[in-house]
Amino acid sequence: MAMIGNLTAHQRWILMAVKGGASSLSFLGSSFIVLCYLLFKELRKFSFKLVFYLALSDMLCSFFSIVGDPSKGFFCYAQGYSTHFFCVASFLWTTTIAFTLHRTVVKHKTDVEDLEAMFHLYVWGTSLFLTVIRSIGNDHRHLGGWCLTPTGRTRKAVQFITFYAPLWGAILYNGFTYYQVIRMLNNATRMAVGMSDRAYQSDARADKKAMNRWGYYPLILIGSWAFGTINGIHDFIEPGHKIFWLSVLDVGTAALMGLSNSIAYGLNSSVRRAIYERLDQVWPESLRRWFPGSLKSRGQFQESELVSLRIEDQH
Repeated sequence: MAMIGNLTAHQRWILMAVKGGASSLSFLGSSFIVLCYLLFKELRKFSFKLVFYLALSDMLCSFFSIVGDPSKGFFCYAQGYSTHFFCVASFLWTTTIAFTLHRTVVKHKTDVEDLEAMFHLYVWGTSLFLTVIRSIGNDHRHLGGWCLTPTGRTRKAVQFITFYAPLWGAILYNGFTYYQVIRMLNNATRMAVGMSDRAYQSDARADKKAMNRWGYYPLILIGSWAFGTINGIHDFIEPGHKIFWLSVLDVGTAALMGLSNSIAYGLNSSVRRAIYERLDQVWPESLRRWFPGSLKSRGQFQESELVSLRIEDQH
C-alpha cells in the first residue's frame, strides 16, 4: 500500500473519514446557530451577534474541511488557505467575546457596541495576515487529514508561529479573562448573601449559573487543539514519522471545534426560549394535552446571555 508520511493509504482514508464526519457535525451545529440568528429577530443583539460571527467562521472552516480530498493543485491551495483563515478567525472571535464580557462585567463599560468595527478589523485582518505569512514559500501537500501540511523544519516553525502561537495566546487570554469575571461575580454573590438582599441574591444566582458555563469556554479550545499541538511538536522533532492514533485524535478533536462552540456559546437561554416560543405556536392542540404547559414553561427561561447582560437592559 502507498505510504504517505509513513501512513498507509488505509490509515489515511480513516483520517479523512474521521475528519469528514467530525467536520460535518460541526458544520450542522454552527449552521444551526447561524440560522437561528437569521430567523429570530429577538436574537439580533450585539451579544449574540458576536456568537453569530463565531458560528459563521466555524461553519466555513468546517465546510472547507469537508470539500473532498484534493492531494494537489488549485483545490489543495484553496482548501488549505480557507481552512486556516476561518479556523484562526474562529478562535479570535472567542477572544472578542471574552473581552466584551470582561469589559461589561468587570470594568462596567457600556461602549462595547462601538467597538464592533474594531473587532472585525482585528479578527479578519489578523486571520488574513497570518494566512498570507504562512503561505509564503509553502509547498501544500495532503499528508494525514489536512491539505495545508508544511514540510521541512522551517515551514513547520512558520506553522507554529502563524497558528499555534496565536491559538495558545488566545487560550491564555480567555482563561485569564474568564477567571477575573468569575472571581468578581463570586465576590458579588458573597456580598449579596451577606446583605441578605433577596433581589440581589436572585441576580447573583443567575450569574452563578452563567459562571458554570463560562468556565468551560477556554477548555473548548484546549480540548480541540491539544492533540494537534502535541502532534505538531512530535512531527517537528521526528519528521516523516506520524503516530496514527495521535493523528486520529488531532484530526477528530480539531474538526469538532465548531460543534463544541455552537453548543457552549450558541445554545443559551435566549436561543432555547426563541425556539420553544415558535414550537408553542405550531404545536398541535391534540398534543398539548399530553404535554400541558411544557412548552410554555420551557419558554420562560431566565435571561443568561453571554455578554452585555446589563448593557442591553439599560438601553
